[in-house]
Amino acid sequence: MTQLINARAGRVTPEMEAVAAIEKVSVEEIMQGVAEGTIVIPKNKRRKKIRLGAIGKGLRVKVNALIGTSTDWDDPEMEFRKIRAAEAAGCDSFMDLSTGGDIDGMRKKTLAHASVPVGCVPIYQAGIEAIDRRGSVVAMTPEDIFKVLEKQAADGIDFMAVHSALNFEILECLQRNGRVTDIVSRGGSFLTGWMLHNQKENPLYEQFDRVLEILRKYDVVLSVGDAIRPGSIADSLDGSQMKGLIVAGELVVRALDAGVQVMVEGPGHVPLDHVEATMKLQKSLCHNVPYYILGTLATDVAAGYDHIASAIGGAFAGTVGANFLCYVTPAEHLGLPTEDDVRTGVLTTRLAAHAADLANGNRAAWERDLEIARARVRCDVEKQIELAIDPQTARSLLDSNDGEHQCAACGKDCSAQVAARFFGIA
Repeated sequence: MTQLINARAGRVTPEMEAVAAIEKVSVEEIMQGVAEGTIVIPKNKRRKKIRLGAIGKGLRVKVNALIGTSTDWDDPEMEFRKIRAAEAAGCDSFMDLSTGGDIDGMRKKTLAHASVPVGCVPIYQAGIEAIDRRGSVVAMTPEDIFKVLEKQAADGIDFMAVHSALNFEILECLQRNGRVTDIVSRGGSFLTGWMLHNQKENPLYEQFDRVLEILRKYDVVLSVGDAIRPGSIADSLDGSQMKGLIVAGELVVRALDAGVQVMVEGPGHVPLDHVEATMKLQKSLCHNVPYYILGTLATDVAAGYDHIASAIGGAFAGTVGANFLCYVTPAEHLGLPTEDDVRTGVLTTRLAAHAADLANGNRAAWERDLEIARARVRCDVEKQIELAIDPQTARSLLDSNDGEHQCAACGKDCSAQVAARFFGIA
């Protein structure tokens, strides 16, 4: 039984009870959201104790971090340090995007180390193994893909980005209309090369029922991979992206009918004036399932500061419909992230998510901001540090002032504190 099947039957699971307590909402609200498909609970049947985090309508916007080895950077210990750094910074989940070294070993150790849900992208491993064994990704077979998909699900992966929303009709649109950045999704590029070389339909689209059968068996949340997302501001909301979103919506219906929890991945590079339209289109075309966005980056010129460009776009996106933000680090587009980059990426994205939660009227978010505002008036520095998104940095800035709290603008004569004395607050 999946969470979705249980919810539709009116059965409350321990996972529903747990996330209801975490989100401070009724278990009936969680069960109804899961039953309708507007909420997902990523937890593979084979995972044991993890910190659960539901994603979807009416819940806190969640933050995902990325880790994984590659052919250029095969250092599992470094990735485990990144896991610790990201969890300490407050991420809600990980995706293991390993494309080099011992991919199976890395995934199993990630599942053992991480205390939160873990996702992956099966086409990455299938493509890399085809290159290693047969010399090219185009030599990959459909059975290679499904073998990896089954193996990763059986290992305990909680959610899986599966690039099923890509077919020849979408590729023909892309070839006909062109783009500045064509395809920036690695999974999308693997499959595009395979399809065009072999002149065969995408197996993950053509055999979608088989995908669903595997995911239902382990209750893995399907994340419909965005193989055709815009990789530049110029490509936002073009015909190819729209066709991909329409296909994703069709697959969502099939997943829900099969009892498989599902969310949809999205852009990408999106100018601020496109964000609301993008979110509303996804919700409309994809039947209000959770939207997992990879950014969104509000500009292309932020090299070295892409985490900030992403936070700007992500905060707006979270306000108008996005439910799950994938972090972006300062190293985006430039290189592989360090532990410090990972920490910065998580904290910056958490800030964006919190801003969206405030705009959405999340009670816990409002209470936190109210509490820190009152602490400032009381000059309660310790409470301010405790409630900050990044207590470590807040503490270091206080320490740099010899431990004496002074308002940056007013010094010792802080206007809020002076007024508080007259109003009888302080």
